[in-house]
Amino acid sequence: MRITNKIMQKNNLANINTNKVYQDTLSTQMSTQKKVNRPSDDPVVAIRALRLRSSVTEITQYYSKNIPDAESWLSVTEDALKNLSQIVTNMIGQCTKGSNGDLKTTDREIILEQLKALGDAVYTTGDADYAGRYVFTGYRTDTSLSFTQEETKSYTITEQIDNTVIDSVTKVNTDKLLDLNSNNFNSADMADVNEEKISAVDAYRIRLSYDECSEGAKPSISFQQKKADGSGYEWVTWSDDIVEMHSYEGTYTEAANNDDALIYVPETGELLLGKNRYDALMATKDDVTTVADESEIRVTYQKEKWNKGDLRPEHYFKCEADGIVYNEGYTEGDEEKQVIEYDVGFNQTIQVNSTADQCFKHGIGRTVDDLINSMQNVLDLEGVKANLEKLLKEAEGTDAAVLQTQLDATDKALTLAKDKCQKLFERGITVFQGHLDDTNLSITECGTRSSKLSLIKNRMQNQKTTFETLKSENEDVDITEIAIQLSSAELTYEAALMATGKVMQTTLLNFI
Repeated sequence: MRITNKIMQKNNLANINTNKVYQDTLSTQMSTQKKVNRPSDDPVVAIRALRLRSSVTEITQYYSKNIPDAESWLSVTEDALKNLSQIVTNMIGQCTKGSNGDLKTTDREIILEQLKALGDAVYTTGDADYAGRYVFTGYRTDTSLSFTQEETKSYTITEQIDNTVIDSVTKVNTDKLLDLNSNNFNSADMADVNEEKISAVDAYRIRLSYDECSEGAKPSISFQQKKADGSGYEWVTWSDDIVEMHSYEGTYTEAANNDDALIYVPETGELLLGKNRYDALMATKDDVTTVADESEIRVTYQKEKWNKGDLRPEHYFKCEADGIVYNEGYTEGDEEKQVIEYDVGFNQTIQVNSTADQCFKHGIGRTVDDLINSMQNVLDLEGVKANLEKLLKEAEGTDAAVLQTQLDATDKALTLAKDKCQKLFERGITVFQGHLDDTNLSITECGTRSSKLSLIKNRMQNQKTTFETLKSENEDVDITEIAIQLSSAELTYEAALMATGKVMQTTLLNFI
């Protein structure tokens, strides 16, 4: 084949363009530090880059956002639980002091003030929030655990309990002692106060989760009994025969003396039971051969006045307010556990929340109320006794005899009240220890999740480093190698220009 000058010129120009394209590719890689800038440069590298970038982005989401968010949530939860643990521990300490039978009035006053402060603080701790989301309220992160101010809102509440919560309450009948003063001690109405009218009665009760319940709205108690033919169980409801009574000494005496008594005391949030009623409820037990829990007792009542610090019922019970039914599945055996989980790894989730029913229980506040009322009753009687003793020193004749009789009655009432108070504080140690165990269990669970999250975080950090390395090896160029190749391409391009220049100068006329 004859090679003409024209062919040589065309070939040289084509090669020069090829060298220039190659030089442009190297220059682009040098400036972008990437092997490919469009999929067509290297489809295999491009596809692998997309996959690796997706993995790096996902891991970065886990490591840089989800895990730190979960850590913060768990940290806030753990701090709140530790505060609760300290509060309950202090309550146990106050109960230990209060169970001492040789306390002075000043000691009782100090214990009383301490209990009031601890009672006010216990549920405030449960309103802890993270980034504006309450951490103990399940899915209702926009609703506080307790009422933040006084509010009037009608709730119909259904509590699901069993017979283990039925206890007894001691009431000291002080007659008119607490109304005695220096002006009326010798009046016809007060002069007949004596020891015979002072007594203590024990009554069975169901203590509701709230006091100051609605008056005039009859509650109901429902439980299951075996059918007469033994074929199964049926629900029995007590409602019509429940008698509403205001809280005074005779209320508890009526419950203690009437075996069929069923008394609702809205002020204290108590249902007082006669012996027959008590026996019927204590007979309930779970039949292990069935799926349902036959030991369940349901108490339905209404409450509309809420004080600051009262726990919101929608976080604990099936209830209805303003036409909205909360937790409807609770009574159907379809209890929904409101667990909040974070995605913290590939197919890995972790629970970050603890729900209020695990630790912030109504029993803490209700027990504190019982202790405060009992201690206050002792202090009131001590005040009456001190006043009577002072009057007795200056009294003569009939007044002295009346005062002595009243003082004897006060001594008896004070002895009974102190005995009741001491026993209540002794029982409070056990009750609060149970709440402390629940709190410590929640702290342990929270700490376990934190430890698990720490391990996941370390693994995500290693995976992040690994995938970023793979991504870099797949996409990034070796700058040193590219610099050498670029210099070589520039030298080749310049040499090609020189050679082509010489070829272009020679034509057929040079040989004629």
